[in-house]
Amino acid sequence: MKGIILAAGSGTRLYPASLPISKILLPIYDKPMIYYPLSTLMLAEIRDVLIITNQSDHAAFKRLLGDGSHLGINIQYSIQRVQRGIADAFIIAEEFINRENVVLILGDNVFYDPSFPTLLKNIIKRSDGATILGHKVSDPKRFGVVEFDENRKVISLEEKPENPKSSYAATGLYFYDDRVCEYAKQVVPSSRGELEITDLNKIYMRNGKLGVEPLGDEFTWFDTGTHDSILLASNKIKELELKNKMKIGCIEEIALKQKFISAEDLTRNINKYKDNGYYDYLKELVKNS
Repeated sequence: MKGIILAAGSGTRLYPASLPISKILLPIYDKPMIYYPLSTLMLAEIRDVLIITNQSDHAAFKRLLGDGSHLGINIQYSIQRVQRGIADAFIIAEEFINRENVVLILGDNVFYDPSFPTLLKNIIKRSDGATILGHKVSDPKRFGVVEFDENRKVISLEEKPENPKSSYAATGLYFYDDRVCEYAKQVVPSSRGELEITDLNKIYMRNGKLGVEPLGDEFTWFDTGTHDSILLASNKIKELELKNKMKIGCIEEIALKQKFISAEDLTRNINKYKDNGYYDYLKELVKNS
């Protein structure tokens, strides 16, 4: 199983904050935004990751995460030179995917629930078709809306509909089988000139191969594409971390717990950083491991 993080958006809704830096590198509480989608892939035990960036921010992502060896994973990078939509990721990543199943997560999506690792691993066991995650929202008109039957088969997908058929928004986390690159090439550009992820998902839906996992009301999910959602996500992450005395989206901790790296590896990697709350937490983690 391969993993892709799409981090190529221009972030215009976050101007001027995102003018000098990719929005995916802006902080959510005490970590760069990209730590959260990367942590999701790592919780799913995915160790081969492709990060798709735009050209201007490419070097900054590589400076932050390198080749992933300090986390016991393999990170590669590609550039989306023209904003051609989410489904374009599979055309860019065709060689990387190499006919394997793949997970795509958008760089501005934040997920958290204690049961999340188990859910991820159960979805990955499905080798056929595609699966999306649905989260109940109070304002479905703002989202791509997914309607599904009692067997969790998707029966309709609508992008920001005036009259939603469901209160479930399709989140930015997608699981696909090895036909995704073939199907992505069949997608026709929309009126805004993009290869829409909804149109790719509709191909799977028409073939009866698109399922949905509805997330419970207690599940934390944020699409952090606005200033308000970044603030809400930061406050929620802080609240959960203080309440549970743990960190969310801490990629070094996940690497250690998944046995991607050893305690000695982690100590060697963090000793070069000055003390602060984040690295003090990791040092305490090593001490107790």
